[in-house]
Amino acid sequence: MSRPYDLILVGGGLANGLIALRLRQCQPHLNLLVIEAAPHPGGNHTWSFHQDDLTEAQHAWVAPLVAHRWQGYDVRFPHLTRTLPGGYLSVTSERFATVLTQQLGGQLLTGTAIAGLTPTEVQLENGQTLRAGAVIDGRGYQPGPHLAVGFQAFLGQQWQLARPHGLVRPILMDATVDQQNGYRFVYTLPLTADTLLIEDTHYLDHSELSAGQARQNIADYAAAQGWALQSLQREEQGNLPITLAGHPAAFWQQRQGQPCAGLRAGLFHPTTGYSLPQAVALADLIAAQPALLAGPLFTLIHRYAAQQWQRQRFFRLLNRMLFLAGRPTQRWQVMQRFYGLGEGLIARFYAGRLTPADMARILTGKPPVPVGEALKAVLKHTPRLRAF
Repeated sequence: MSRPYDLILVGGGLANGLIALRLRQCQPHLNLLVIEAAPHPGGNHTWSFHQDDLTEAQHAWVAPLVAHRWQGYDVRFPHLTRTLPGGYLSVTSERFATVLTQQLGGQLLTGTAIAGLTPTEVQLENGQTLRAGAVIDGRGYQPGPHLAVGFQAFLGQQWQLARPHGLVRPILMDATVDQQNGYRFVYTLPLTADTLLIEDTHYLDHSELSAGQARQNIADYAAAQGWALQSLQREEQGNLPITLAGHPAAFWQQRQGQPCAGLRAGLFHPTTGYSLPQAVALADLIAAQPALLAGPLFTLIHRYAAQQWQRQRFFRLLNRMLFLAGRPTQRWQVMQRFYGLGEGLIARFYAGRLTPADMARILTGKPPVPVGEALKAVLKHTPRLRAF
């Protein structure tokens, strides 16, 4: 345990797990170590993404992690119901943990808490110090003063039903439900003919979600759909940050040269909170480096994150309109209007690759929120954002 490693990844979640897997594929000679505090890597999550979010080459190396895939998905709003084309895929934490454990073997250390870390050292709670050419911190989102965010807060339950549900594809958003003081929708994945993952999802100004209310919402929704819930298999809860504004230079200065990945590095889709596509891209980038040393690795990740921040400027503008303009119970109108746009535009939106024409199309026409409030949100003329 005292010998030096080429790379230590602190946190066995999605981002660090993908980095470790890609390095095992591209540079198997490296002496890696993934440290996870929990008994197994991956936590208790379901990570989903669209087919167009990844390149063909990325799909090829991520494929062993994919537990479910479908063709097309549905969205439902008070005045719009639509089926959209394209593949939709999910990685379960169970599959993720299985693959990571098989591929890493002794390079995965679970049930191990750390006391601290630096760019080149990890201090374990048992007093040991591990050294490496670089240490990557991938322990999840860390709130701070340099990002203004809202949250996509959700509670999901995986249910075995008493009889088949009849769904052939996911329902990514059913916003026909009671909005409950903010934008709310139910997200449903048909895992098998009689198994569903049902998530009660809210776009909130804070990260708090009543678990009891969410469980009741799921039960009520299932009853309304005619689904006979029989046995609860698992439950997951999370809060995905939705970026409104920020000071990226100060954000990275606060990292003090510490390489980081995933949500810890602010690498996620600013509107959906989905992090898998950017985690895959970062894993490819790191695996292509001939040497993994803390200083160059920090610079590499910082530059990649800065590029993503610039590309996401328009998304942050849309987020401000969603969170800060108009009444919270009417936010669904913004999303309903968006899902009435072209299929290609919607696919590029999820992939984070909007064209100038796409941006113009999104903003064309009468806005679904009050114009004055929309302008204040766009220009950051609100008390919450004046510091940015």
